[in-house]
Amino acid sequence: MYQYLVMDGTYLDGRTSAVVAIADPSCNRIVSGQYGVKEGQAEMEAYCATLTVRGLHPMSVTIDGLPQVHRMVLRLWPWIIVQRCLVHIQRQGLAWCRHRPKEAAARHLRALFLRVTKITSVSERDDFLDAWEKWEHRFGSRIAARPERGRVFSDIKRARSMLQKALPFMFAYLDDPSIPSSTNWLESYFSRLKMRYRQHRGLHPKMRNNYFLWYFHLCHK
Repeated sequence: MYQYLVMDGTYLDGRTSAVVAIADPSCNRIVSGQYGVKEGQAEMEAYCATLTVRGLHPMSVTIDGLPQVHRMVLRLWPWIIVQRCLVHIQRQGLAWCRHRPKEAAARHLRALFLRVTKITSVSERDDFLDAWEKWEHRFGSRIAARPERGRVFSDIKRARSMLQKALPFMFAYLDDPSIPSSTNWLESYFSRLKMRYRQHRGLHPKMRNNYFLWYFHLCHK
């Protein structure tokens, strides 16, 4: 039934407790959610495996790019189309390139990241890939060869590496418009979840699991 998944997690109390959730924005619905599970941990794979046994066989999944989650979904569903969240790519890339970078490589790379969430057609994708190839030809090998270990330059290297690894998984939504290009649907859901959870500050830790089970069941949109 659910084919176009979005998968993400969030922290509730600092980094002491977490939830993960799976949604299908094409039908505007939460598929499942679990309290006390963090993204990328073995518990998350076990949780998702139970959904597979219950008949969850999706066509695509949009994720934020955590390597452990990427490997997990391919183990569970080898046929699946993986779409990287474009908002996460843009947000992290811009953070690593800084707001007003001094290096030419970072300035041009920042301009590329600003385009990521605006790609709505195959021609725009091809223009983006062409601009990336030109950037890589001009700056890529020099950046890879430079030995500096300073924080600013290391972040430029991280931004380059992230984009290189993400590119094969960035544009599935252009082939099938039902595939979400970001995890924004779940981000919005988590915002409402946290707002309501904070109204229950006196909730005993042993009752939290039941609270979230009921929340995901009753608040499925």
